[in-house]
Amino acid sequence: MTGTFQGSCLCRTVRYELKSPPKALSHCHCSQCRKGHGAAFASYASVPRADLHLIEGAGQITAYRSSESVLRQFCSQCGSSLFWSKSQGQYADWISIALGNLDTPFTPGKQRHIEVASKAPWYEIQDRWPQAK
Repeated sequence: MTGTFQGSCLCRTVRYELKSPPKALSHCHCSQCRKGHGAAFASYASVPRADLHLIEGAGQITAYRSSESVLRQFCSQCGSSLFWSKSQGQYADWISIALGNLDTPFTPGKQRHIEVASKAPWYEIQDRWPQAK
């Protein structure tokens, strides 16, 4: 899968382009992702930070440091969760994209559930994707 991928927030104030296909698709069940998305889990995939280009609305992105090394970014107008990234460590040069914001069709390869030990007690995982505690 090659080419570019377009994405935007709910109100389309923030628009972006990915210069490479998203990789490492995961459905995160940690409490921070659940609260940040208001859902049973959050689906993210990552690209090298240099492959994310903001087309519009860079000034409308608000950031929240959810832990010492994780920065979450969202649209200040509509509240859409957009990105998260680590400020240190092995993947500090990558950024994770909230896949619900992609406007371009995307067919992922491998997927996995992560942080399943923290999953919402009312949600039962019923798909075939691998699970990591």
